[in-house]
Amino acid sequence: MGMHEYDETTDDLAWAVFRYALNRIRMDPPLDGPLTVEQLRDAVGQTITRDGLGGDEALAVFADHLAPACISADHPRYLAFVPGAPSEAAALFDLVVGASSFCGTSWLDASGAVYAENQALRWISDLAGMPAEAGGCFVSGGTMGNLSALVAARDQAGRRSGRPQRWAVVVADSAHSSVASAAGVMDVDVLEAGTDDRRRLRGAAVSEAIEGRSAGTEVFAVVATAGTTNLGVVDALDEVGEAAAAAGAWFHVDGAYGCAALAAPSVRDLFDGIERADSLVVDPHKWLFAPFDCAALIYRDPAVARAAHTQHAGYLDPINERGEWNPSDYAQMLTRRARGLPFWFSLAVHGTEAYTEAVETTLEVARRGADLIEAAPHLDLIMVPTLSVLAFRRIGWSAGEYAAWSEQLMAEGTALVMPTSVDGEPALRLCIVNPRTTVDDLAVVLDTLS
Repeated sequence: MGMHEYDETTDDLAWAVFRYALNRIRMDPPLDGPLTVEQLRDAVGQTITRDGLGGDEALAVFADHLAPACISADHPRYLAFVPGAPSEAAALFDLVVGASSFCGTSWLDASGAVYAENQALRWISDLAGMPAEAGGCFVSGGTMGNLSALVAARDQAGRRSGRPQRWAVVVADSAHSSVASAAGVMDVDVLEAGTDDRRRLRGAAVSEAIEGRSAGTEVFAVVATAGTTNLGVVDALDEVGEAAAAAGAWFHVDGAYGCAALAAPSVRDLFDGIERADSLVVDPHKWLFAPFDCAALIYRDPAVARAAHTQHAGYLDPINERGEWNPSDYAQMLTRRARGLPFWFSLAVHGTEAYTEAVETTLEVARRGADLIEAAPHLDLIMVPTLSVLAFRRIGWSAGEYAAWSEQLMAEGTALVMPTSVDGEPALRLCIVNPRTTVDDLAVVLDTLS
């Protein structure tokens, strides 16, 4: 039988895959860890062959060798980077999305999927206080979201005032690396603004950076961060938005990690001013419990993004002429998986109050974790957590000692905690976004530092 024909062997494989997926969802997530190329070659050899391995053997290769060479980001002691912790409903529905073969590019292709995704985007927009006409699409991550928003910002500025000698964007020295990367792709300058004693970008620093630009340089956008990746700091959004407006610049908020906390009343005031944003990004695959990859990109005025991003070609023009809501019109992409559907499904299943409770749970664990650090005489808490990042130092340790400790912790299967640097000095960082992470989990990690 051909590989596109369903027969009894396909049926057997389907049930085997379903059983594997279900077992993975209901088990305690393994931490596991990376292997070398040589170890993987010895274990599995060549997996792509002329006649194929067959379903059972291919699945066994994955389950027995390849999956254990990957780190599960939903492990409760995966505390490095920004973890992921999809709800069971979201993870299960990801199977449905794959099986359904939706192309989420246009309303024509996937109107039902886009309708559902737009309701999920509306919830985020409402949390941020964006106007009723706000909207956008789901992209792969914050990097693509930031790039797409800045492309729309520059396009609007160019239509308004023409092309200057150089374009520039103002960012804080704490901004995510993807903003500078986007600027490099776009061939625009980055004007770096300093932060205050609480590590926040403030309006005065933005104005100073704009005033200090070189002759012939036009600032088309200002980027603030709502939850810096390294420390979880939320910039002074109201001030930054006001400074951007005074300069006639687009105001973009990168909340890939932190904007999930808009759902948490205990910290909502930190985001005052986000309603000024011309665009914002938040990644549900981080702190809103969706599978990878899923980032929400939202515009105050979607028509501006559509003018910048709509692609034109003979085969696309019939779609464009329909005037419907095509996700491809709002980001630097065309073909697109309907990646927002698992997030929508989980929201629809559990309701928004469950999200508020889950985010508040992680915030409380972070606060109690900070108490543990402050109570340990050999540890130094770098700053009281703004959101759910704990940054601290083991007093007296060198960068090499941090690295050796991190490697040992992973080798033992205890936790994944990666060293970082703060103010040019080595440090440790725990990021708590998984509601299954407990204070006891943090204590297990901290006890190894005694």
